Amino acid sequence: MSNYVTTPIFYVNAEPHLGHAYTAIAADAYCRFQRLRGHEVRLQTGTDEHGDKIAAAAAAAGITPQAYADRISALFKEMAGPLGIAFDHFIRTTDPAHRRVVQGALARLHDQGDIVLSDYSGLYCRGCERFLTEKELVDGLCPDHRTPPDPLSEQNYFFKMSRYQDWLIDHIRQHPEFITPERYRNEVLSFLSEPLEDLCISRPVSRLTWGIPLPFDQNFVTYVWFDALLNYLSGLGYDPAAGGPAGDVARFWPRAEHVVAKDILKPHAIYWPTMLRALGLAPYWRLHVHGYWNVNDTKMSKSIGNVVRPLELVADYGADAVRYFLLREMSFGLDAAFSQEALEARYNSDLANDLGNLVSRTLAMAQKFTAGAVPEVGEEDGQLDRELVAAVGRLGQEFDLRLADFQFHRALQAVWEVIGLANRYIVVNAPWELAKDQGRRGRLSLVIYNLLETLRHIALALGPVMPETARLMLTALGLGGVDAQGRLGQWGGVLRPGAPVKLTAPLFPRRERHPEETSPPAGPVAAKQASRQEAQAKGQPVADSPGLIDFDYFKRLDLRVATVLAAEPVKKSDRLLKLTVAAPEPRTVVAGLAGHYSPEEVVGRQVIIVANLKPAKLMGIESQGMVLAAKDGDRLLVSAVAGEVAPGVRVS
Repeated sequence: MSNYVTTPIFYVNAEPHLGHAYTAIAADAYCRFQRLRGHEVRLQTGTDEHGDKIAAAAAAAGITPQAYADRISALFKEMAGPLGIAFDHFIRTTDPAHRRVVQGALARLHDQGDIVLSDYSGLYCRGCERFLTEKELVDGLCPDHRTPPDPLSEQNYFFKMSRYQDWLIDHIRQHPEFITPERYRNEVLSFLSEPLEDLCISRPVSRLTWGIPLPFDQNFVTYVWFDALLNYLSGLGYDPAAGGPAGDVARFWPRAEHVVAKDILKPHAIYWPTMLRALGLAPYWRLHVHGYWNVNDTKMSKSIGNVVRPLELVADYGADAVRYFLLREMSFGLDAAFSQEALEARYNSDLANDLGNLVSRTLAMAQKFTAGAVPEVGEEDGQLDRELVAAVGRLGQEFDLRLADFQFHRALQAVWEVIGLANRYIVVNAPWELAKDQGRRGRLSLVIYNLLETLRHIALALGPVMPETARLMLTALGLGGVDAQGRLGQWGGVLRPGAPVKLTAPLFPRRERHPEETSPPAGPVAAKQASRQEAQAKGQPVADSPGLIDFDYFKRLDLRVATVLAAEPVKKSDRLLKLTVAAPEPRTVVAGLAGHYSPEEVVGRQVIIVANLKPAKLMGIESQGMVLAAKDGDRLLVSAVAGEVAPGVRVS
């Protein structure tokens, strides 16, 4: 089956913001999901570059409209890579091929009487670049731009859209999947309950020259929406003069799915299908409509300065974290709120603690308890094992159902339910305790295998949403790409006993936020406090009694739980081990543990380190911390916490 998925072509009157990124990420994740199902998929995005606002922005910048469009279009195209958007075609409405399609379609509709010249008086919104009806106004203002429209009378060309109103109503009613979610379908049907006006599809060159000239009247250019919507056909190589669909049009149309924000519902749900009908083409298959991203309860707007720039978030958190947050936080179709605090919370809780900790613990235990390989499984499973297998099976069904319907947040909820169950499975089975009993080695092998197999399915599910994370997880399991690793939810048959399992650096190192320093208190203690701060600044202990330090000095020690990822003897030393630890980011620590612990004994173990110790070179190796240990006679025992915790957790 072939699927043709599109974002809207983004208007180049402003630089990319979070709303653009969400639309593109949602479309990309859906395409990746369809490819996993074995479908052929084509993803198209691009930029809309004609109209009043572009001409005005270019004039303000002192450059030509083409130069302005080139600059902003490049920003949208460059946004795709850092966000992991794998588009197949990037279209621009200034492309010569698109221009030919628009003029060909206009000529055809004009010849068949669907485009006529008429006088018109109405209320024109320059922000929307179209005439508004009285019904659309709110308190006399444009509902989107909150400005009064200008009364305008002029002669223009109109597309006889009203001819196709009854057909469109019938099509929407007979095809409930045509507009999703349902609330937007109902909104369109409500609008269509009133007589549909014809669509003005031109602007006189006396007030706008930046557009595609009408092929039958050079005194007019094409209205931006009639121009823009045809990109979905021109990107496939559509020829309006051909006798029927050919090439990629025949291959992909009408199995087309458009992903748009709710502010452009009307053009996509009313203008576009009637244009297709007039051209003798079947309407697209589905229109998926999402809500707005609000900042402080307000829609993002360049004019009020609350625009969130997606590439800045990627630079700080990484592409997969941003993709996860946006798809998890928004219920598709409804508005969602963005805040740095919410993103930080999702990162630390869902990604670092839940997913990252599960991956790190499982791989470390495989290294320590099953020699870094997929274990042979022979022992009978128990109730808890069957619950885990059943949960993975349900995940396969739930994920497929939800993602097919653009319910990304519900699909990800299902994934995190399995992640939570797997983390509990570790706690209940306590592999570190099983390892102490030779009689329970079979049970230990089964537990490790079940955890590795669960990671495989989690990676498969995360592939569409977090492609790089999925790749890293599958690589650690000794597997290749997401598309060649079995079916999600189908247990077993892929991981082979004896296949190597590799350690990986923490997928999502926990982020710590440090409170700002406060001013010294005023009053009688100010002088003493200032003295103590001066001593602290010099790195000196601050004590109220000889040999004692105060709490402020103790707080300067950054003690962290670290997971040992790898260990090896230091050459020419009989007491040093070179450790690679995650705390949560990978670092090298040289510790005097040789003679007390073998390298194999410390791999996978959690230790406590001084994380803010000044780096020092030991035997030519830079050590970035110190492992805490207790010496009891001839014995040396590394310090640890009483249970498994996430790497990087602070000790206080």
